[in-house]
Amino acid sequence: MAVSIKDIQKLREMTGAGLADCKKALEESEGNIDGAIEIIRKKGQAVAAKRSDREASEGCVLVKVDGNFAAIIALKCETDFVANNADFVGLTQDIINAAVAARCKTLDEVKALPMGEGTIQDAVVARSGITGEKMELDGYSVVEGENIATYDHQNKHTLCVMVALNKATEDATVGKNVAMQIASANPVAIDQSAVPQETIDSELRVAVEKTKEEQIAKAVEAAIRKAGVNPAHVDSDDHIESNMAKGWITPEQAAMVRELKVKVAEEKAANLPEQMIQNIAQGRLKKFFKESCLLEQEYIWDKNQTVAQYLHSVDKELTVTAFKRFTLRAE
Repeated sequence: MAVSIKDIQKLREMTGAGLADCKKALEESEGNIDGAIEIIRKKGQAVAAKRSDREASEGCVLVKVDGNFAAIIALKCETDFVANNADFVGLTQDIINAAVAARCKTLDEVKALPMGEGTIQDAVVARSGITGEKMELDGYSVVEGENIATYDHQNKHTLCVMVALNKATEDATVGKNVAMQIASANPVAIDQSAVPQETIDSELRVAVEKTKEEQIAKAVEAAIRKAGVNPAHVDSDDHIESNMAKGWITPEQAAMVRELKVKVAEEKAANLPEQMIQNIAQGRLKKFFKESCLLEQEYIWDKNQTVAQYLHSVDKELTVTAFKRFTLRAE
């Protein structure tokens, strides 16, 4: 049956579906709006089920602040073609607007919010039916505080940051500068006290193992040099074989080096000075804190001071109370 453009536009406003999809759904439902909505919803569910195992690595990340409350959310999809579509970005904006207005604290709360004829989750499923791609909400986080600044990196909607300062500042760029720092340097915590103990333990274990490996490697290299062989010619089995073929080392030297590597490594590993290892590992841990804790990081706009020093130059009591960062890109 023929359907009116008025009904098509009404269905589009209600579902966000494209004009062609709305026209087709109305034709299938013989002009019944409720029936057409159900057709569009079921199409979205079918696409979502069919593509459930696909990776949604593209999408739109948005951040919004309202007073002392801010949130980040990502609506993910499969391709940048869909991610850059105005309707897709518009849906993400509608979702973040609703989430902030409702002061949602969790992603489940966001999904359950009303939108159109159903919930936000229903709207995402319906959009999946329209685009034919897997879609999912992800990365929802919130920050509350006295003075919140946000940053959408290059306004590309792929990396967003929000940061809360403990007090207001006359210069509104201060918060944005810190947000840009977070976007660039990707800190894991505000300061050392905020780093999870399991992260510290893991970093220390890695530092200890790396230090031991380096000390053993130095001992092996020194022994090879003392034996009259260039360590660069025997740093792997492949190099040993290729350099024997070139005549750079003899088969006898190759056999000697292989035996020497095992012997020296075992002896060195059994006699590593524990205190020295711990001292070096602690130094590595301090470097991790300097690189990974926001207030201890070098300030990106002035490498001669830390972020904490920059904030104190603005106001001696100024500091960061919370931050969140979300990106679609692997780092």
